[in-house]
Amino acid sequence: MEATIGKKDKILDAAAQLIVENGLQCSMAAIAERAGVATGSLYNYFPSKGALVLGVYVRVGEQMSRAVVVEHDQATSHEDRIKDYIGRYIDFIAADAERAKLFEYLDNSPALSLTEIAATFSGFVDYTRGLFEGAREAGVVREGRAYLLGSFVRGAIRHTIKRRRLDPTPIDESEYAWIADMCWKAVAKD
Repeated sequence: MEATIGKKDKILDAAAQLIVENGLQCSMAAIAERAGVATGSLYNYFPSKGALVLGVYVRVGEQMSRAVVVEHDQATSHEDRIKDYIGRYIDFIAADAERAKLFEYLDNSPALSLTEIAATFSGFVDYTRGLFEGAREAGVVREGRAYLLGSFVRGAIRHTIKRRRLDPTPIDESEYAWIADMCWKAVAKD
């Protein structure tokens, strides 16, 4: 079973790398070569290229959920919960520039339907909605649809870090703190 899991991960890794490098026009043969497996082996794990692309996207979604979704103690204030969410999302995007590019590319790709995107992130979106609804009900964040408040924060983080990476100087922690503060101020109730 370990060999199966290892081979599937190699295929997903290779597909992710090639999608970042070449876009979705990368061939199944190139993915197989990068993964070190026979092209026919790909189809044992993914019946089509579309299924493989979805598999890559689902894996990024799972990684995001593991990095961001946490159960907070009842004593944790709603403000601290939102700030923690912001900080965890910054950490997730900042930790791996290639993964951030991959997510941005796939999230905006016509190869994935809105239904597939919604299904992939339904748990994450439900968590975000609950977090922001609780904060809104507590009077901590501004009025508005909870899932859109979360989406706004995540989009601002991804875009700002993407643009900052164009500058070759290393990003320091104070810049991440600045991004987090901007996001908090954007959603905090006046």
